Amino acid sequence: METFTQITSQIIPLLVNNIDTDQIIPARYLKAIDKNSVAEGLFADWRYLPDGSPNPEFVLNNQLYTGAQILLAGNNFGSGSSREHAPWALTGCGIRCVISTGFADIFNNNALKNGLLPLTITETQFIQLLTKLQEDPFTKVTINLKDQTVLIDGEVEFSFEINAFAKKCLLSGIDQLDYILSFEEEIIQFEHQQV
Repeated sequence: METFTQITSQIIPLLVNNIDTDQIIPARYLKAIDKNSVAEGLFADWRYLPDGSPNPEFVLNNQLYTGAQILLAGNNFGSGSSREHAPWALTGCGIRCVISTGFADIFNNNALKNGLLPLTITETQFIQLLTKLQEDPFTKVTINLKDQTVLIDGEVEFSFEINAFAKKCLLSGIDQLDYILSFEEEIIQFEHQQV
């Protein structure tokens, strides 16, 4: 898993409420077990036309957002069934952070376990950020995980909360299993003492 300390990026606005995991990654893409191969399925029903060509009206196909790492989404992002493929597809397309006023709990947990930061903000902060984007679509936003701050055009605008363990894992670029394995010697020693 890639470390996450700070990113600075344009924001991709996908201002739709209640985006569920089937919209994030349709079921037909769930056969893949390689995290890197699911990126093509990200928002596939919106991103591609029925003939398979890119939908020019869909925001991810707009060259303005090429290389952007932050997605601004509507409320209740990631609702629906549990799909680890959803954060895999997002990170596979280069998205490191999704900002929303609310996330489905299971998506939130799956995202954190897979190196994707689900950043929850208030409605007021959402409107503030959206207003900046409407004024200037090239607005750069910096997410500083260590300080837990969001900077818009270099100015501290607001802070955010994150679970301490999830923060530690993201900053270190490790998942929960990697964290447990980092104590392998201590675990083996403990097991030997129990015999």
